Amino acid sequence: MHEDYNQKKKKLVESLTSNNLLKDKRLYKAFLEIPLEEFIPRNYQDPLKIYQDIPNLFYYHDPNNYRTISAPHMITIMLQGLALEKDDDLLILGAKSGYIAALAHELAPQGEIIILEANSEIANLTEENLQKLDLDHNITVIVKNPLEGMPDLTPWQKILVTGAIKQSRITPLLRQLDKNEGVLYAPIGEGLVQTYTQILRVDNNFYGKKQLQVRFTPLMTQVELDELELITDLDEYEEVEVEINPKKVDKTLEKINIKYETNVFDEISFGEKGEVKPVGIKERDEAIDFLKDLDECASKFKREDNVNSCFENVEKMDAVIESLKTFKKDMGLKVKKIQNILNQIRSYNIVRKQFESRSVDDTEIIDKQAEIINKQMAQVNELEDIIDAEIERLKKME
Repeated sequence: MHEDYNQKKKKLVESLTSNNLLKDKRLYKAFLEIPLEEFIPRNYQDPLKIYQDIPNLFYYHDPNNYRTISAPHMITIMLQGLALEKDDDLLILGAKSGYIAALAHELAPQGEIIILEANSEIANLTEENLQKLDLDHNITVIVKNPLEGMPDLTPWQKILVTGAIKQSRITPLLRQLDKNEGVLYAPIGEGLVQTYTQILRVDNNFYGKKQLQVRFTPLMTQVELDELELITDLDEYEEVEVEINPKKVDKTLEKINIKYETNVFDEISFGEKGEVKPVGIKERDEAIDFLKDLDECASKFKREDNVNSCFENVEKMDAVIESLKTFKKDMGLKVKKIQNILNQIRSYNIVRKQFESRSVDDTEIIDKQAEIINKQMAQVNELEDIIDAEIERLKKME
């Protein structure tokens, strides 16, 4: 690491704090602990610009297609606006190279974070960055149109939109928020200037607070998928009515507004990740049994050639995951990550079923069928790896 980076970090966070922007001490620590330079390709790194309060370029295709990591003051506004609690699940629309997600993980270490990114190059770069810091177990990157959100993995306690979005496009996202005080934070607007808006959901009511005007590039939504992926149109939703009510938003979120408590850098203790609270041995063993059932289903799936039987096996796994959800919060289980992989396995099953109705003498069809099966088996292997890791983690809990 560049020898001046620690000093640069210290100056940055002290500046953000003295300007009354950085108020969450967890985020203060996160800025100090997460290395920004690891999220910028070497050919774009400028030691003079890193840890300055400016955007940092991390991807460039042409003058009309480039991406930056937002300036630290803007990231501060974003993450504090979400009012993250330690076990919140967070959906991030737009990867930003993974840096914002890595910071968010420090604020919500027991939750799950999923990033939706339309550009496959940026998605791959983001995955590599997270793997370098061993964060890929907690943060998942999916190549998908961010505007769709992830309705099959609802509810989301928090949703962060990192690019400009039209008002009409936030409705499907708002419906994916947790009814128990879920928060969406987004730069909303169609022109050159947007308004960063905080939207709170309580039951089926939505309350908004317009905060500041910003200039963001539009959220990238043109998905680069291979021809074997399933592509679906956006569902049509009846538009949600958002009542602009800043007092309601502030009053509701006040209880989870964790403020920065000290100006003394040396008093910050490093490495605290927010431990999962103690759980009973009986509950832990029960969760492990469910994971083992899931592992057995995955193993059986790999031995099964009949597509209809594969569908039945997926349904069994769905039922087991539903049971695992009761342990998610107390044990920090990666249920959304597991569910997402299972959904992909199911999608490949659908494609396999479609191929069965075509001529088996068609060489091209046979080759694509084999490719689908190979991709599906890769997903099953990944599922087994996650299950095994979760079992080992739970075994260490007391």
